[in-house]
Amino acid sequence: MREAADADARDGGLLGPLLDRLGGTERVVVRDLGCGTGSMGRWFAPRMPGPQHWILTDRDPVLLEHAARDVPAAVETDLRDVTDLTARDLAGTSLVTASALLDLLTAEEVDRLATACVEAGCPALLTLSVTGGAELAPPDPLDDAVAAAFDDHQRRTVDGRRLLGPDAVDAAAAAFERAGALVHRRPSPWRLGPEQRLLTEQWLHGWVGAAAEQEPDLDVADYLRRRRSAAEAGELAVTVHHEDLLALPR
Repeated sequence: MREAADADARDGGLLGPLLDRLGGTERVVVRDLGCGTGSMGRWFAPRMPGPQHWILTDRDPVLLEHAARDVPAAVETDLRDVTDLTARDLAGTSLVTASALLDLLTAEEVDRLATACVEAGCPALLTLSVTGGAELAPPDPLDDAVAAAFDDHQRRTVDGRRLLGPDAVDAAAAAFERAGALVHRRPSPWRLGPEQRLLTEQWLHGWVGAAAEQEPDLDVADYLRRRRSAAEAGELAVTVHHEDLLALPR
């Protein structure tokens, strides 16, 4: 459901310096981390010239099977936790890519990923990481409280892992720069209007639900009804902030 919104949001301006770096590569080997159903491959493979080989990496075998059918390039699948990757695993990889992944990692995991990419001499294109906040129009008095609770939920601790959430892009940029990479950053917001009504409704349900889980005293039932009614009527516009990051080893 989110694939079209993702495609519209990703910043195509980062492809210029990336394709310049990959120019002359006989066959581009792309490792897609947390590939899910293959959305990143479906977006990026047609935009990259020349022969490609995609290594789809995820810990969900059902998603891997789905992605392998739909990415328009030669593919192989790698069932693993992406946080375990090392520079040795990336040997021969031309590009590491991921979508909506960084905010699910910890600071230590991002450090390891940055180190592995730079040691392997491998660029990384990491897109659609949440950066906090959301803007809804027309406004509602509870918008800011729900947004703050959601952002705190994104930073929660899960099984001893403190997730970076909206701090992920800053942490990743710093980690890649410490490791010796040149970092480019671009905003990539979702802009949801009447044409994305179903996605807006699903996003609202998840956004408000996470906020309520984080702050049980927050009275969101009427708020959610108001917001969903406005979305169903085509009267709600939402901007959800993300950022794309390109890291180029020097």
